[in-house]
Amino acid sequence: MKVKNRKLRRAGFTLVELLLVITILGILGTVVVMNFGDVGGDARKETTRQSILAIDQAVTVYNTKVGHMPKDISDLTKPINDSKQGLLKSKDVNDAWGNPFEFKMEDGSYTIRSAGPDGQMNTEDDITN
Repeated sequence: MKVKNRKLRRAGFTLVELLLVITILGILGTVVVMNFGDVGGDARKETTRQSILAIDQAVTVYNTKVGHMPKDISDLTKPINDSKQGLLKSKDVNDAWGNPFEFKMEDGSYTIRSAGPDGQMNTEDDITN
């Protein structure tokens, strides 16, 4: 009878063993979250950079076809000459956060700017061409 009781007592995990496993899993979970936590934010930034490149190319094509630079980014969404559609779709003039791009002409050059993650123009997280 004593031998049977010893086997039953040793059959489960001790509280210390359970706490050790939970602690290790918590540390591993923290490492994973810290390394992959902002993957969505990085993807949005890269998507916005790619959108800026597409707008930049659309500006070049517009200038070639029409003979002058667009006055506003919305000019790129309007049909040009005999085409039925613009160079960009209306949804393409917004960044990955849903905010409209800013298009500014200055001294013959232009700037395409996204407000970035904070949604505020002219802050340190802005993305430009």
